[in-house]
Amino acid sequence: MNKRSLIFPIIFASLALTTLPAAAQYTGLGKDSLDPAILKRYAPPALPPTVTRPIESILDVRSPGLGMVTPDGKQMFFTWGITGTLQVWRLDGAQKFPVQVTGGQDATTISGMTPDGKYLLLSRDRQGEENPGLYLQSTKGGELEEIQHLAGVRTSLQYIGNDSRTIYFSANDIKPDSVVIYRYDLQTKKKVQISGGDGIWWIADVFVNLETGDREKFLFAKATGSLSREYYEYDVKTRQTTPLLGQNEQEEYGVTYGVSKDEYLVLTPKFGEFRRLYRYKDKKFTPITPELKADVSDFDIDDQRQRILYSINDGGYTRLKAIATNTLEEIKLPEFANADHIYTGSTTRNGRFTTIGVETAKAPRLSYVYDWQTQKLTQWVLPSTPEIDTSKFAKAKLENYTTRDGISIPMFIYNSPQCENTAQNPLEKPCPVVVHFHGGPEGQSTAGFNRYAQLFVNAGFVFVEPNVRGSDGYGKTWLNADNGRDRLKVITDIEDAAIYIRKNWQINGITPKIGIVGGSYGGYAALMGMSKFAGSYDAGVSSVGISNLLTFLNNTAPYRRILRISEYGDPVKDREALIELSPVTYSDRIKAPLLIIQGANDPRVPVGEAIQIQKILEQKKIPSQLVIFPDEGHGSSKRSNQVLEIGYTLDFFKKYLQN
Repeated sequence: MNKRSLIFPIIFASLALTTLPAAAQYTGLGKDSLDPAILKRYAPPALPPTVTRPIESILDVRSPGLGMVTPDGKQMFFTWGITGTLQVWRLDGAQKFPVQVTGGQDATTISGMTPDGKYLLLSRDRQGEENPGLYLQSTKGGELEEIQHLAGVRTSLQYIGNDSRTIYFSANDIKPDSVVIYRYDLQTKKKVQISGGDGIWWIADVFVNLETGDREKFLFAKATGSLSREYYEYDVKTRQTTPLLGQNEQEEYGVTYGVSKDEYLVLTPKFGEFRRLYRYKDKKFTPITPELKADVSDFDIDDQRQRILYSINDGGYTRLKAIATNTLEEIKLPEFANADHIYTGSTTRNGRFTTIGVETAKAPRLSYVYDWQTQKLTQWVLPSTPEIDTSKFAKAKLENYTTRDGISIPMFIYNSPQCENTAQNPLEKPCPVVVHFHGGPEGQSTAGFNRYAQLFVNAGFVFVEPNVRGSDGYGKTWLNADNGRDRLKVITDIEDAAIYIRKNWQINGITPKIGIVGGSYGGYAALMGMSKFAGSYDAGVSSVGISNLLTFLNNTAPYRRILRISEYGDPVKDREALIELSPVTYSDRIKAPLLIIQGANDPRVPVGEAIQIQKILEQKKIPSQLVIFPDEGHGSSKRSNQVLEIGYTLDFFKKYLQN
């Protein structure tokens, strides 16, 4: 089923860009690639309680995961990080006292539940390695039974059979850059490989005969790029596999079965600027959602093939719609006042219960269960807001800035009354500004309840989140504007944000100080803002950011390399462009203070990316700090580390933007 799966002008002659700084070289991935002395040197330092307590208070404001309801609607299982690490919890009724069912220091999440409601399929990762294992646990609790958890291997649940005995999972345990599919018997504990070959594969859907319960057809998907897909269909009766969609084209598709085994639902932007949902039958596409100037961001059809639920990404706000599969007419859904986002979680196999999440700007997400049979909406999980009045949280305000080539860039702005320059509250000078670039680069900053933004607002900053060209949610032209070499044409969006703020947010002729921050691709954007566009920002913080696109592509986990090449460019064919787009190329320009934060186990952005740029900063004697978390990967997942990471960031910006 489709579910939304965390998703940023040439000025040098080519001769000057063909050689990287000698310091900008490394090989390897993960903690094992590091000298223990490096980990010790850049270990996370402790912070005083005066710094950590305000952060902990905001992090205490939270909601559990949307959860998964048992088929009878009497219990819910959900993921919650209240212990400091993600674990699985159970509710024995709406708003009952939560019972913890998994524990330890390894993040554990729910992958699925058997249709009979007797067992959970769980995913468990170790220290942010992103090589999770698959486990089985009774819904009554008890020990976890390992199905497969291998070092360096990603094992992921793909499908659970109606017999509650047969499951399918994927793993890259044969080749690190390729994924195969296995069938596994929960009773005999035997696994059988059912697919092979090169590439990243998964099960997109399974068509089950509702009368016999037999699995008749499988839809297999293969990634051909960061967003492009190929789909193949396997007929269980004939044992034949045939191509369905995406072959010989680089196109974005999301496909499931429709009401019958010869009808498909396809989400694609192929026929317009925005993603739209189509019915595909007899090789013909028929639209089933309205033509909008907004993306249908995801969709789902229940296993009984009765309803299609789909979400609309309306400029960073999420709207939920439902249509009946037999008539394609809209189904009325419950209404939620002042909601920035409404979306669904999972639907039970019998099609009766669906979890719904609702977000506003002033409160953590509320989780509901909707009973399609009685049309009753019940709030199951209560959010936590200890000692915090969330009604005072800043609400995102949507504004725009104009780039040098005349393009209007949307940005969400979070501000406090103390930083608003009004007739009632005239300011002598502007508050400092922190510009946060999202990851991806195909991600998107959205409105809604934003604890991270509030921490900056509380600290006296104006917090800005632009959606530069390359972001999702604004059509395929916008999304693809930064692919490969084209990134050279739009990377200036990073600098133009600072130019706009300096020009338009002055008070009494005083220009605000500006910081830049981001994680993953946002970390790369921060490094570019501090190097290629040196002088635009007064201080920067890069978390798990890319400093050199060539070394990144050569060292990132093998299963990710093909997907990232389609986004950033080929290390051989696009070498010069990748060099020109690498922060290390402009390291001689860096003058302002820079903080770099990295997880040692990061499989996406290798820890060497952080070390090589830090070495350059130390050689240049630039005010800088590198922090490496030895027990984290691509971002901090443990609460204690999150507190430290945010604390370092706020302290750094206070020192260089406020003092």
